[in-house]
Amino acid sequence: MDNLLAARIQMGFTLGFHMLFAAFGVGFPLLMLVAEGVALRGGPAHYLTLAKTWGKANALLFAVGAVSGTALAFELGLLWPGFMLFSGSTIGAGFATEAFAFFLEAIFIGLYLYGWNRLTRLGHWLAGLPIVIGGIASAALVVSVDAWMQHPVGAATLLRAPAAAAPFAMLFGNPHWLVMALHATIACFAATGFTLETVYAYGMLRGRRDEVHRAGLKIAMVLATGAAILMPLTGDMSGKAVAAFQPTKLAAMESQFRTETAAPLRIGGLPDPKARTVRYALEIPGGLSWLAYGRSSAKVQGLDQVATVDWPDVPVTHVSFQLMVGAGTLMVLIALYYWWNMRHRGRGLTRSLLRTLVAGGPLAFLALETGWVVTEVGRQPWVVYGVQRTADAVTPVHDLLGYLTLYALLYLLLGTTVLWLLRRVERDAPALEEAA
Repeated sequence: MDNLLAARIQMGFTLGFHMLFAAFGVGFPLLMLVAEGVALRGGPAHYLTLAKTWGKANALLFAVGAVSGTALAFELGLLWPGFMLFSGSTIGAGFATEAFAFFLEAIFIGLYLYGWNRLTRLGHWLAGLPIVIGGIASAALVVSVDAWMQHPVGAATLLRAPAAAAPFAMLFGNPHWLVMALHATIACFAATGFTLETVYAYGMLRGRRDEVHRAGLKIAMVLATGAAILMPLTGDMSGKAVAAFQPTKLAAMESQFRTETAAPLRIGGLPDPKARTVRYALEIPGGLSWLAYGRSSAKVQGLDQVATVDWPDVPVTHVSFQLMVGAGTLMVLIALYYWWNMRHRGRGLTRSLLRTLVAGGPLAFLALETGWVVTEVGRQPWVVYGVQRTADAVTPVHDLLGYLTLYALLYLLLGTTVLWLLRRVERDAPALEEAA
């Protein structure tokens, strides 16, 4: 295995793992704040139980996310010294501002955890607001780095006269940043909401139909439904941004091998880059042109306009994109089925409904992970799109298999530990309810 492939596998593996916890860091604080808010306004005691349980779970996931995020920071220097040499002075601004949001979140998580019997009820709820703000801001600010890698505003100045570069303007004046940050944030809310409704639906299938499970499921479904409905809208914005800034990535996502007007939208299919065709796809005439540019007759640039050495991995990008869209569509249908069943059929939480809800969490994380595969693999062979190749950014050190093994063992240990601790938190929930 050459060092470029090993470095990409390691980075992809660790980033995919970290995203699981980063997503909860965005979505969990809002849920615990809602649950405590209901209790604060005179709601039943089990809402306070939920807030306490979710607060402990959020702190645990935050701690593990901090460890995995720190490991990722080390990997940037270890695996990609060429990238850091070129862009470190720029992306450092993104990491620095994200650190402020991270510390804000960390400080108030401590206040929230240890302030239950030390603050007034309103004061304690208000202590949760910076956690929500910090979680969302942390994700949005760090996404500025990836957005710049996708659309490197000011890269010409960085190449010509590095001292004249303006990092904050390059990162936060980037039109791609707000689109990516919004879509990523909604995806994190969806992942959190659907994962929690899966946990409570599964518990109810096993006979735990207490008020805590019912309330937890309902709050989670409110968040999951809102995020599932918003995701196609922010996804459309993201797709239009890709069409404007990264036409090669768009061509790979849709397996558009030739430039044409009235380009079709392909549903499913297996791309064959050698034959430059897509097999087994359902094609909607003019659909891609309309989605990308608002006109069914618009011209869409194909991969034929790019040298094959500059193509992304078309099968991986296309299939990941299809999985992302398919999972997102199923999430919307699951959410609608839940509310329709609850409001119109009068049957409540039937076993068939609960079994359907259990699929929500895996689908949400499938959408989240495949979405990032599309984002990162679709940018290849560039680490900074159109400016620096990934092969030029990787470390010259060989034999990276040892590092890959070490990081895999680290994340396996972290994953096993957090699952065990989360089970402990769940078992402690009845005790929390008595303490309330």
